[in-house]
Amino acid sequence: MPEVIEEGVFEPADYEAELAAAPTNHMVGTKLVYENDRVGVWEIRLQPGERAAFHVHDKPYFWTVVDAGVGRQRSADGTYAVRRYEVGDTSFGDHSEQDAMIHDFENYGDAEMRFITVELYG
Repeated sequence: MPEVIEEGVFEPADYEAELAAAPTNHMVGTKLVYENDRVGVWEIRLQPGERAAFHVHDKPYFWTVVDAGVGRQRSADGTYAVRRYEVGDTSFGDHSEQDAMIHDFENYGDAEMRFITVELYG
């Protein structure tokens, strides 16, 4: 995982509706580019200042950075982290329905960011 360059807290009440819907929001990207019974392949493409809503990761998945940038990720517990993402950075998350992760993601930089995320279904 890229190094944190800033961290802090935010007011979850500002995102109350999104957080309430997040456990059923499985849009882990901005576009589903491929899916079968074993995997879902998502593209995340965000312009500066653009944000992907709070969503849930409840399956094992990995992501890889295609176009670098600075991103801010808010977590459901009211904390956030800002990281600089470089081309090729890759991370794996081993989540399940019992160990789900809810977060959003915002392009906090000045250039388009693009990731590919692959969810593993079975």
